[in-house]
Amino acid sequence: MSNYNLDYLKQLEAESINIIRETAAEFKNPVMLYSIGKDSSVLLRLAQKVFYPGKIPFSLLHIDTGYKFKEMIEFRDYYTKKIGAKLIVHKNTESEAEKLGPDQAHTDLYIYYKKTKPLLEAIKINNFNAAIGGARREEEKSRAKERIFSVRTESGSWEPKNQRPEFWHLYNCRLNEGQTMRIFPLSNWTEADIWAYILMEKVEVVSLYFAQKRKLIKRHGVLLRIDEFVQPKTGEEVFEAVCRYRTLGCSPSTGAVLSKASTVEEILAEVLAAEYSERQNRAIDNTSEAAMEQKKSEGYF
Repeated sequence: MSNYNLDYLKQLEAESINIIRETAAEFKNPVMLYSIGKDSSVLLRLAQKVFYPGKIPFSLLHIDTGYKFKEMIEFRDYYTKKIGAKLIVHKNTESEAEKLGPDQAHTDLYIYYKKTKPLLEAIKINNFNAAIGGARREEEKSRAKERIFSVRTESGSWEPKNQRPEFWHLYNCRLNEGQTMRIFPLSNWTEADIWAYILMEKVEVVSLYFAQKRKLIKRHGVLLRIDEFVQPKTGEEVFEAVCRYRTLGCSPSTGAVLSKASTVEEILAEVLAAEYSERQNRAIDNTSEAAMEQKKSEGYF
């Protein structure tokens, strides 16, 4: 931590806190999307700082696909209760979604019915006019196109050519009838910044981020852990390896990385030396060259 630029980290924190304050001031009914991952954990800590000593005044929204790692769900319930946050869990129970099993978790159809559609439904049902999320520009090329305050159309879609200019720290929060806003306070953070902040603030995160021996198979180009959603098929080799997760999502589509990093300090050192994004371990991003941009245009975060 002594080698990390703490002044820069404090600047990022101040920028993000200002964005959350601007959201609370400008929007009547905002919500914070809670994916249970490291970025969500940092967002929660920032929101706590904004409203301290009071509680976070808006709800947290988790879109449950039914195939998240059990450790994620356990952590979600434990941590939101610990900090006294109001949690809304929404799931698509339509037949189109229910019939999609773990073997489809890497497909575009799964993402639409299990993630995108229920997200848009939850925003509409609860009359949220702004949704705060933890996406970062350095994660993936389509996310690099996002503004911090990003307007969504009446249908919830994203139109990158119609992004509003953002000069300095001046944000246009106006919405036309039916439009909603997506807000990204962590836009200028990197994966290393996230872990440095987790270390500095002693933020609790899901145990899956830390290395331990796990039983794995290789499928869809990533290493999947054997669990209640992932079982070996004929011809697939099961092997044990010390590994961890750089990103968290659905168990059947989120790959582990071989690693011995078992502390936040070791993870930070590993991330600083990494040569590729954590998104490369998500099978859902590998369906096409523009997979993420297509999903975002449909309403995905």
